[in-house]
Amino acid sequence: MTLESSCSLPAKPSATMVHWSAEEKQLISSIWSKVNVEECGAEALARLLIVYPWTQRFFASFGNLSSPTAIVGNPKVRAHGKKVLTSFGEAVKNLDNIKVTYAKLSELHCEKLHVDPENFRLLGDILIIVLASHFARDFTPACQFAWQKLVSVVAHALARKYH
Repeated sequence: MTLESSCSLPAKPSATMVHWSAEEKQLISSIWSKVNVEECGAEALARLLIVYPWTQRFFASFGNLSSPTAIVGNPKVRAHGKKVLTSFGEAVKNLDNIKVTYAKLSELHCEKLHVDPENFRLLGDILIIVLASHFARDFTPACQFAWQKLVSVVAHALARKYH
């Protein structure tokens, strides 16, 4: 689904203020402090492009995306994965102001890039898998809950201009 003609989607319930418990904040920052942004970002974006191949259409300028091996080895995928996860770090730093943090990126993805906002949710789910695989011992169910909440809030913030 492209949104070239309009950036309107059915309204979703809006979480105007997300409450983060001290434990959730601690679990998120504890994992984030161990994340290698370059490695995990590249892996998350590569997994997105491999597992959900229709997302590749938004990355036509990246060159060879013809196979999992080509995607994983593609320097543009790696660089953009790092950029995406670096941006995600802004959410970690600004847990209480995620909507404002992502306002400009939401506008860019809606109005200029026409990215299907469902892709934000898919990438969030992929990021959970990547983090769980890298930090299995520390990625407890409570930690997963906090991170799932975070990726959901980030996806919602990125999709905000579509509403």
